[in-house]
Amino acid sequence: MRVFITGIAGFLGSHLAERLIAAGHQVAGCDSLIGGELINVPPEAEFYQYDCRDFNAMAKVVKGAELVYHCAATAYEGLSVFAPAMVMDNILTGSVAVFSAAIAGGARRIVFCSSMARYGTNAVPFAESYLPAPQDPYGIAKAAAEQALINLAGTHGIEYAIAVPHNIIGARQKFDDPYRNVASIMANLMLQGRSPYIYGDGEQTRCFSHVEDCLSCLIALGLGTRGLGEVINIGPDEEFVSINHLFRKLKGITGFEGQAIHLKDRPQEVKNAFCSSEKARRLLGYRTTRGLEDGLRDIVAHIRKLGPRKFRYHLDLEIRNARTPRTWTERLM
Repeated sequence: MRVFITGIAGFLGSHLAERLIAAGHQVAGCDSLIGGELINVPPEAEFYQYDCRDFNAMAKVVKGAELVYHCAATAYEGLSVFAPAMVMDNILTGSVAVFSAAIAGGARRIVFCSSMARYGTNAVPFAESYLPAPQDPYGIAKAAAEQALINLAGTHGIEYAIAVPHNIIGARQKFDDPYRNVASIMANLMLQGRSPYIYGDGEQTRCFSHVEDCLSCLIALGLGTRGLGEVINIGPDEEFVSINHLFRKLKGITGFEGQAIHLKDRPQEVKNAFCSSEKARRLLGYRTTRGLEDGLRDIVAHIRKLGPRKFRYHLDLEIRNARTPRTWTERLM
């Protein structure tokens, strides 16, 4: 099968490409390299450095793909409160351009990677039956992109599935980006002997997913017959941990001897955010094989292999005021 993956140079997209190539599929993909790295792209994949928002470019490279995975995203939930135009343009405009190009190019199925930001402050664990209640521009854009896919797929008679991965961790996760990936940010700082920053009291609760455990579900949604026309949470619903606990785990793994620095709460950050995986277990045979510590050790090993890096403040803040985190305005990292 010819498969096209957006965000193929990114964390999730590159792992997915590797798995599909190993299974014998012909894989192509694109990435703007805002958050991806060329080194991540499997050598067997056909690569295009294109921005998903460019419909004409997407139409050219997606044509002929039977299956399209839309993994690309400016995955900046916290930053979206202070750079809403950039984030929403990339998420919503980019998604619709990809969906449109895929349909025009003859794709039979689209798998869209959404975000648990769609759930907002719903009761935890988040279930797929909940109505979306996003609390930030990133979540709003993801929920809108879902609706666009449902509408377009229904209108033009193609298959679709919406996956909701949550807090994926593991090797290749971007670790020099100050705007996202809390575990990798912490590990990069601690391996430099620097204290990580924690917003608020650090008692926000999350559940982290090892990338390897997400792939089987994404492949099942792309190649199988179950889960079509559905929204399905992808990831574990065990090991709910606080950010303070995450820090302590990384402290033990890295050997860091200092303490975290607490800053004021980040606006619109959801306090408790983790998902139920009952539907994925029932429809896709999901099971957790690798836990939190496995993922954190993979992150640390990856950073040690490449060497800790200076953080790159590569995106502009559109809104600067008293609510904007000091980590960004003062470039504390």
